[in-house]
Amino acid sequence: MANTKPAANAADSTGGNARQNAREKAPARPKPRLPRGLVDRGPAELAATDALISAIRASYELYGFEPVETPLIEYADCLGKFLPDQDRPNEGVFAFKDDDEDWLALRYDLTAPLARYVAENYDRLAKPYRSYRVGWVFRNEKPGPGRFRQFMQFDADTVGTASVAADAEMCMMAADTLEKLGIPRGDYVVKVNNRKVLDGVMEAAGLAGEADAGRRLTVLRAIDKLDKIGPEGVRDLLGEGRLDPSGDFTKGAGLGPEATERLLGFVAAGTDDAGTTCANLAALVEGSARGAEGVAELAEIARHLAAAGYGPERVRIDPSVVRGLEYYTGPVFEAELTFTVTGDDGKPVRFGSVGGGGRYDGLVGRFRAENVPATGFSVGVSRLSAALAARRPAAAQTGTGPVVVLVLDRDAEAFAGYQRMVQDLRTAGIRAELYLGTAGLKAQMKYADRRDAPCVVIQGSNEREAGTVEIKDLVEGARLAAGIADHDSWREARPAQFTVPAVGLVSAVADLLARQAADRAAVAGASA
Repeated sequence: MANTKPAANAADSTGGNARQNAREKAPARPKPRLPRGLVDRGPAELAATDALISAIRASYELYGFEPVETPLIEYADCLGKFLPDQDRPNEGVFAFKDDDEDWLALRYDLTAPLARYVAENYDRLAKPYRSYRVGWVFRNEKPGPGRFRQFMQFDADTVGTASVAADAEMCMMAADTLEKLGIPRGDYVVKVNNRKVLDGVMEAAGLAGEADAGRRLTVLRAIDKLDKIGPEGVRDLLGEGRLDPSGDFTKGAGLGPEATERLLGFVAAGTDDAGTTCANLAALVEGSARGAEGVAELAEIARHLAAAGYGPERVRIDPSVVRGLEYYTGPVFEAELTFTVTGDDGKPVRFGSVGGGGRYDGLVGRFRAENVPATGFSVGVSRLSAALAARRPAAAQTGTGPVVVLVLDRDAEAFAGYQRMVQDLRTAGIRAELYLGTAGLKAQMKYADRRDAPCVVIQGSNEREAGTVEIKDLVEGARLAAGIADHDSWREARPAQFTVPAVGLVSAVADLLARQAADRAAVAGASA
């Protein structure tokens, strides 16, 4: 007896050591985590994005643009001089070397790849070449609220004409596209400016010449942040620099007070009348031939817009628009939403820009001996989708998932019957699935709710003997239909659960889905 306990302790010790060794040898499990600046997207967001893309595509095609697709990866030197120096290729872009030691990069936008595509296929393309593209772009930048490292854009471009009528058309199409997406007039504006005008103002501010190219780019990016940081924030960035609320310091352009005030006067020169705005700008660029050329182009764009019936409530001349990318050479434009949404702090905020573009006459010409003029407009699909969702939040349950056929009996004959129901629904073009888990009825109903199913199909042994099925409407009572004043009358008109002959399952489900779709349309129309 005296040796029993020590032996047991020895065995426990040996077993403990073995378990410890096993833990030490077991491979470490990776932690599931998402890289900063990236997001996962669920079925509701994907469906909303698909609808958005379809509407934008229809608008672009109405204007005669045709699709083209370029790859996600390009040679870094093809993406343009507006990107960082080649000795720092991963600054601002995601880049890597291939097995030939060439630098490759994920595309920064959709415009630079188009320039490469046009240059490579120049002789076989009809010109002016009108195309659109949709896809993901990537920015190796500090992420923040509403600022992601991967986001979707939808571009349209006209390559091969120097006429500012093409720029005016881009602005018209931007306005039309926003209205096709259900954004009424008064809730958006397309702003137009001209880089040549800003160049003229910078000449007057003493920033002409190649030696000041870096400072000019800093000025562009400072003014481009006007809506986000206000005039005082821009003033800081035009001067020595700005300390943002997070504690990060951004170095400024280092301009003196006189040059700073001239540039701030430039962005404040806009009025509701295009003629007055152009006159204000002409005074600011007096003595600059390039600046005067830009003012003349803005005046011509204003004439095209007026002739087509696009007033300043839809498209207007606004000197505060500069666009941050360096490759723009003339007119630039930005589509801005003017309605407010609730911010993360619960306060109303103006949503702001959801797209933009401009003329980039030098981008295609980098690949060719002659200059190739071009202009384009890009919708930020991810940002626009977020704006629409913030304005018209989806109902908690919309019933846009698949019809779920529940499994009450699991014998072979019953299961075959459930499979036939699902197949009949799918053959009729109705999204449907058979519950393939092992849970009981209550858990299956919860599963259908989580799948956002519009209804479930139920057939137990009693229904099977009677040749019937039960259909349970999972969206009943969630929305109000026209003429239904209270919940009781709604239930009387639309029972939550009803019985139909098994042979009439498909038509009964189709009728229910049609009624639910009509309800959604009525609610959407009331909230628009």
